[in-house]
Amino acid sequence: MSNQKINPFKHEYFLGYINQVLPQFVKVHFPSSVLLNGFTHFGKEFNGGLVGSFVVIEGDKYGFLGRITELSLPESERLSLNEKAFQTSDFHPTGKIEILLSFDLYNPFDVKKGLTAYPNIGAKVFVSSGELVQEYMSRFGVRSGEIANTISIGSLVSSPNTKVKINLQSIFGRHCAIVGTTGGGKSYTVSKLVESLIATGNKAILIDATGEYRGSYDKIKSIDIGNGENIFHYSQLTIDDMFFLLKPSPRTQTPKLMEAIRSLKMVKIVGEATQIEHNGDAIPIEDGLLKKNGKPKKPYDVLYYRNISAIENGMADFDFMKLSHQLSAECVYDNGTTWGGVAPNDVSYCVSLISRVTNLANTPELNQIFGFQQGKTENDITDVLNEFISIENTDNKLLRLNLENVKYDFQVRETLVNAIGKFLLAKARSGSFKDSPVVVFIDEAHQFLNKSIKDEYFDSKPLDAFDSIAKECRKHGLFLCIATQMPRDIPQGTLSQMGTFIAHRLINHFDKEAVSNACSTANKNTLDFLPILGEGEAILTGVDFPMPIIMKFDEPIIKPDSSTPRLS
Repeated sequence: MSNQKINPFKHEYFLGYINQVLPQFVKVHFPSSVLLNGFTHFGKEFNGGLVGSFVVIEGDKYGFLGRITELSLPESERLSLNEKAFQTSDFHPTGKIEILLSFDLYNPFDVKKGLTAYPNIGAKVFVSSGELVQEYMSRFGVRSGEIANTISIGSLVSSPNTKVKINLQSIFGRHCAIVGTTGGGKSYTVSKLVESLIATGNKAILIDATGEYRGSYDKIKSIDIGNGENIFHYSQLTIDDMFFLLKPSPRTQTPKLMEAIRSLKMVKIVGEATQIEHNGDAIPIEDGLLKKNGKPKKPYDVLYYRNISAIENGMADFDFMKLSHQLSAECVYDNGTTWGGVAPNDVSYCVSLISRVTNLANTPELNQIFGFQQGKTENDITDVLNEFISIENTDNKLLRLNLENVKYDFQVRETLVNAIGKFLLAKARSGSFKDSPVVVFIDEAHQFLNKSIKDEYFDSKPLDAFDSIAKECRKHGLFLCIATQMPRDIPQGTLSQMGTFIAHRLINHFDKEAVSNACSTANKNTLDFLPILGEGEAILTGVDFPMPIIMKFDEPIIKPDSSTPRLS
C-alpha cells in the first residue's frame, strides 16, 4: 500500500467530534447513536464505536490513531431515557479515546514518537480501517531505508479480520519477554515465534525446561540432557561454577581449594613427568598428585609463573577425580621457602570440603550431566553449541536442549543453564554471532534466573550469566526471549533490558506491577486488560511499538504438550 493511495479520513467512516481534550485522553461526542452500530462498507465489516475499536482523528497538522476505552451517556439523557428513545436511537453518547500515536497528515506512515500535539475541540473522529492499523504495525521498528522482514503472528482482538504482521527485528532485536499465568497461551506463543524465526531462515536455541516442545520442528536438532548421553563436561565449567557446586567456606576452605586446583593444573601441564624440578630441587608427582610435604617451593614457583595464564584462566580443566586427595596433600605447614609436614588444623578445616568433593564425584545425577568420572567426549554440549552456531551449519536452524530429565537437587539445573549462558556470553563477546544472530528462548525462566547459590558457610554467589547477556549482548547479535509465569521472580535488571513484552493474562498484582514497571509504552489503560485476556490473547508492547497491540496469537503448527493430567 503506497503512501499516496491511503486516506485515513473517509466520510463514510465518520463517528463524531472531539468535545474535550485532557493530557491522558480525549472525549468524543457522537451526534447520533446510529453511528455506533457496525456497518459493512466496500465489502468490509466495521465495528463502529465499540470499546477496543481503533479510530483516527483529523487534526490541523497531525492525524491521530486512538482506541475507544469507554462509552457513556450524558447525565441529563441518562435520567430521561425510555424504551422509545432506544428504539428511535434518539440519544447522544460520549466516548473516551486513548490516543496511541500521532502521524503526519500528508504522509500518514510518518509516525511521531511520543505525542507532539493534541487534537483540537471539534476535530472529526472516524472509524479506522483495519488495513491502516495493519500497515502501522508492520512498520514498527523499521529504520528508514530498511526493508521490513515481517512475520504474521495473529490478529487484532478488536478486529479479527485484521492480521498482525510484525517486523522480526522489532520483537527480538531488543530482547523479548513472554509472560502470563498458566493456561494463558504462553507455550503456544513460544512455539509460534520459534516457527516464525526458523521459517525466515534465522537460528534459535530453545532451553526446554519441561520437555513440552518435543514436536518435529523444521531443521531441528534435539539434545536430551540428564540421561548421560550428552554431557556438559566439567572441564568446560568455570572455577566459579565449580565453587557453586562445592560451596567452600570463604576463609579456610577457599584458599586450600584454589591451591589444590593450581597443583592439579600444573600436573596436567607437565604431562607424563614424575616430578617438577628446578636447579636440582624437585617436587614429586605420585599417582597424578603433587606431593608438597617437606619439599622446596622454588620448582613450584618457577613453573607457576611460566604458565600463569593457563593456570589462572578461570576454567576447571584439571582431573576432578584427584581433587579430594590433592586437597589432603595441600594440608601442610608453610615454612617460607619450603613446605613442612602435615598440618592437623588444616586437615580438620578441610574435612567437610573433601567429603563434598567425594560426594560430587560419586553422585549419579551430577555425573550424567558434568561427567566427573570421565574425560571430555566428542558429543560434549559445548561442541554441539559450537557446531550449531557456526555459519557453515545450514542444516539446523533450531537447537533444542531438553532439560526434562535434569534433577532439581543440588541446584544442578540452575548451574547447568548458567554455564550454558556463560559459554554463549563468551562466544558473543568474541564476535561469533555478528554475522549470524541467534535468539535464545528460555522457557520457565523463573527456574533459572535470579538464582543465587547459598550455604551456611558459603558466600552467596549470583548465577547471572543471562543478566549479563541481557545487558550487553544485543550489540553482539545474541538475543534473549524469556517465557515465565512469574515476572516478579525475574531480576529487575534483566526485565528492564527486555525491549518487547508479550503479556498474556496476568492476575497477580505483583506480576502486573513487574510488567508495568518494565515496559514504558504500555500505559495503565492497556494494562487494565491483562486480567481479562482470553486464551491466546496478549498485549504486545515494546520500545519499537509506539502503541500497545491487543491481539490473539495464531495457533502454531506444532503444538507444545503442556496439558495437565485430568483427575478421573
